[in-house]
Amino acid sequence: MTETTTTFKPSLSLFDATMIVAGSMIGSGIFIVSADMLKEMGSAGWLLAAWVITGFMTLTAALSYGELSAMFPKAGGQYVYLKESYNPLIGFLYGWSFFAVIQTGTIAAVAVGFAKFAGYFIPALAWDDVNTFSLLSLKVHYAQLVAIALIVLLTLINTRGIETGKIIQSIFTSTKLLSLFGLIIAGFIAFNWNVWHANWQNAWVMQKLTKTTNGIDFTPLMMGAALGAMASAMVGSIFSSDAWNNVTFIAGEIKNPRRNIGLSLMLGTLVVTIIYILLNVVYLATVPLNELAFARDNRVALSASDAIFGSSGTIIIAIMIMISTFGCNNGLILAGARVYNTMAKDGLFFKQAGALNKNAVPEFALWIQCLVAALLCLSGKYGDLLDMISFVVVMFYAFTIAGIFILRKKMPDADRPYKAFGYPVLPAIYILMAPSFCILLIAFKPAFTWPGLIVVLIGIPIYYIAVRNKKVTE
Repeated sequence: MTETTTTFKPSLSLFDATMIVAGSMIGSGIFIVSADMLKEMGSAGWLLAAWVITGFMTLTAALSYGELSAMFPKAGGQYVYLKESYNPLIGFLYGWSFFAVIQTGTIAAVAVGFAKFAGYFIPALAWDDVNTFSLLSLKVHYAQLVAIALIVLLTLINTRGIETGKIIQSIFTSTKLLSLFGLIIAGFIAFNWNVWHANWQNAWVMQKLTKTTNGIDFTPLMMGAALGAMASAMVGSIFSSDAWNNVTFIAGEIKNPRRNIGLSLMLGTLVVTIIYILLNVVYLATVPLNELAFARDNRVALSASDAIFGSSGTIIIAIMIMISTFGCNNGLILAGARVYNTMAKDGLFFKQAGALNKNAVPEFALWIQCLVAALLCLSGKYGDLLDMISFVVVMFYAFTIAGIFILRKKMPDADRPYKAFGYPVLPAIYILMAPSFCILLIAFKPAFTWPGLIVVLIGIPIYYIAVRNKKVTE
């Protein structure tokens, strides 16, 4: 590898940055997760409430990150913010979790989502036991191989420079946004008032839905269980709304980052939040609640599309999801490697990841990210890991936003071209809401919490080994 540059090239405009925010957020989740959310809460009102709460949390966090991105307009994003607010260990624990599962697991899940929906056009990729083979005691599906090929392809493209990745991101994200708005408009044209009114019967009675041989059981939930059900349901909406912070990882390649990162965070998260809420309105206006909750393979968007477009709905949604996941993964792959590059420069990651190739991108960091994501594809455990890490992701967001208060005392005279919107009220509300969500998960869904904590805690000995090795080599 020939290194001909040591610094990133600022070449991304406000539009490019906004496309990275929106494109990284919208993968396959919005097309699927509302089914499981309905199983947990069993009502139209609480489904929309969960998406509105998630949207509020996402927007609040994004607007708060604007201040941090303006203070530290360099590659690394959240890793840098945590390191500066607290100490290098906290920053490393985020970076380690990010590398071990948060980013790589998301890349794997999104890539498999692309391959699964390609199965509508290529029968060999249909998700069943016929299209599998054994590899080192693992049962591997052909779709997993396609997912790995997609990750390798997008990684290779991104080693060629930021310009190529930028073009792909802008084209695919623009296409998916227009397609989603088209689906929303078509859904409102096909609005079925009978379905809508039926779905809003007992809209605020929270109940767990269970499918049985005799039909569907409705189990009303008391206050404590209802709060736990809301937290459990929001794992889906939070996962679907995550990755908005990816733009902060590539700050070194954004023109006028002090202004454009904060603006892109606001614009991107606002547009996606509106889309997500309106899509759920379309779901509820076209398909009966019970059919949404128990849609085949949880594909609520497919059920809605069938109601709107008829037999062609399957093809329309499959194409939309393939476009969505392709663009989403490009943004995730592009941004993630910049975190490892910054960690390497701090002596806390593989040294080679700190180097840029002749195209001014961290090629080694891109390929090692590719390797871990590919292994997670083969393991088939990426979905479980992502569910289990959700509360860790939210806790890191809370720590980062709390860092705004810390840095205002720690660095009172630092240049702050942009200040957190609604400070101190909105950041404080987020800091209260995020731990509440996590505590409810610990109490009612422990399986969603302890594996994520284990992943984070494994990073502690790794950090001290890295620090010792750094001192030896200095």
